[in-house]
Amino acid sequence: MTGTSPSGGSARFQRTLTTPKIVFIIIAAAAPLAAMVFTVPLAFAIGTGPGVPAMFLFAGLTLLCFSAGYAAISRRISDMGGFYAHIAHGLGRRVAAGAGLLAVLAYNAATVGVLGAFAYFTQNVAADHGLNLPWQVWAGLGLLLVALLGYREANLSARLLSVCMVCEIAILVALDIAVLARHGAAALPSASFAPHQVLAPGLGVAVMFGFASFLGFESAALYGEEAKAPHRSVPRATVIAVLVVASFYALTSWVAVGAVGPERIQAEAANHLGDLFFLLSDGYLGHAATVTMQVLLCTSLFASWLALHNAANRYMYALSRDGLLPARLNATHAGHSSVHRASVTQSVFSTVTVALFAVAGLDPYVNMSTSMLGLGTLGIILLQALASVAVIGYFRNRREERWQTVIAPALGALGLITAAVLVVSNFDVLTGTTNPVVTALPWLLLVAVGLGVAFASWLHSARPDRYARLGGASMPVPPPTAQLGDPAGSLSQAAQ
Repeated sequence: MTGTSPSGGSARFQRTLTTPKIVFIIIAAAAPLAAMVFTVPLAFAIGTGPGVPAMFLFAGLTLLCFSAGYAAISRRISDMGGFYAHIAHGLGRRVAAGAGLLAVLAYNAATVGVLGAFAYFTQNVAADHGLNLPWQVWAGLGLLLVALLGYREANLSARLLSVCMVCEIAILVALDIAVLARHGAAALPSASFAPHQVLAPGLGVAVMFGFASFLGFESAALYGEEAKAPHRSVPRATVIAVLVVASFYALTSWVAVGAVGPERIQAEAANHLGDLFFLLSDGYLGHAATVTMQVLLCTSLFASWLALHNAANRYMYALSRDGLLPARLNATHAGHSSVHRASVTQSVFSTVTVALFAVAGLDPYVNMSTSMLGLGTLGIILLQALASVAVIGYFRNRREERWQTVIAPALGALGLITAAVLVVSNFDVLTGTTNPVVTALPWLLLVAVGLGVAFASWLHSARPDRYARLGGASMPVPPPTAQLGDPAGSLSQAAQ
């Protein structure tokens, strides 16, 4: 394991990522096919039924508001710290330290959650076609491949993720076209946007699933140090990803309502759940296409797993660079220019977690995937909400366009806080269990934040030089315009 530890946090990465490659990475993290196959039928069944497409538009509009502020601050701050760095400049170093540990916990949990889903569904799909292997074997094979890809530069992962994403979207677009060709305008029923359907019982659950389906879209900023033109590509990639994912989710779920019928969609989804889209594929595209969709479901989950693995790595690297995690993780590979030690650490964490669940005889999906994904989803939504508020703090005393730096981030924060409240209040629905151990998991997020804030407070008095480095908030940030202002942000002064 050869690598170089940057001096003073100044690692040199290969700037190979373009806007399209970053778009592929972050859309892959959202796993569009997996979201359609599993999340949408559940939202139909226990949410608002035919009104679900409107919830995807609401979530998309909220995240576009978030993206407006995210784009503004990403043009100024584009290092690997992502939200951690943004929050340091907008809300202060103490809050940033808490948010950083929150990010590490959330992304690692989400990674393990998708790992469990991949192992479970790959086992089922393979068994349906005569290859009967335990889920632990599929988990091990996936872990090996993710570890190898994560050890290398992000450009290699981006190439693989682009292929996976194009294939999974293509099969769903083919289904959309087939339904539209058979039913015409009736495939897009107006009932999905009728007020009495949109505001029907189950609204909170539908909104929760709507936001959960965008998991990972915000990770563009983590690749700022590996992008060719980060001040342009990171904000552009984020906005493009939100537009693509929101439009795609809304259209495909709307077409599904049209194919089944607005009056029947809730009952049919409850009866078939994860098989709903496979049944639609059988009816409109044929069995061969359904088999292809099943295989692509596995590659969709793998792509999401790899994207979340890379995001977790970069948060761990950024926090180790600032002394919030062990310094050993602060290293880049001499040959690959990758955050190889952080990648190995994440792989070991995932392996140990899988081994513990396997030894305990627990189910990879019902026990591991749902609980870890629920924890990761809630943590990332909270992180997004903090990042929105940080944008307002960073630009408070700067002469910038108010829509992008105040109004849009405020609307985004309001929507995200609402989503977080819904996730907490429906955590048993999101995880599929009322087990008190699982329903208590959200407290871990508060513990992580508290530990980060407490450690930063200790650094402030005992190690002021290390404290000053947190989030890069003590370093000048060159803006694209002439106005610089206080690099740490006015709202952070009291916290510092």
